[in-house]
Amino acid sequence: MVNTDYFRQLAQYNAWANWRLYAACARLDDAERRKPRPCFFGSIHATLNHILVADRTWLARLTGAEHGIVNLDHELYADFEELRAARVTEDERLICLVGSYDEAELADTLCYVSTEGEVKRKPMAQVLGHLFNHQTHHRGQVHALLSDTGVPPPPLDLSYLLWAGSPARR
Repeated sequence: MVNTDYFRQLAQYNAWANWRLYAACARLDDAERRKPRPCFFGSIHATLNHILVADRTWLARLTGAEHGIVNLDHELYADFEELRAARVTEDERLICLVGSYDEAELADTLCYVSTEGEVKRKPMAQVLGHLFNHQTHHRGQVHALLSDTGVPPPPLDLSYLLWAGSPARR
């Protein structure tokens, strides 16, 4: 049995962690966010952009929509505030979508076409697990990159949201 409440909690946590991380990154100027850094996507801005690219790709697959994304480093928004607003919108979409699933849907299989054009079939619970884990992975990279700036990285542990009584946006 797949626990719907668990995935709903992850969707809420995801939005909370993104909000906190973007708030910290907003304290940097654009040059600092785009400064070349030793990470896979090359900068804080590019890494934040990649997370949104991956989410849009997976949300399109989950909803049967087209995403139009051709590669994982496709720049969706050059402007940070536009990227930030799109992140909020995508998090809200994800919360609504995950909140709409029942246990039977989460136990089902997702069929989709990969970026290489191959038909794939994956268990829905694993797809959602991957989606949330992917965000956590790359948020962790941005978090570490912030340590090399004058902006302290915010606490993002799930425990801060669950056990410290943190409101959704603090």
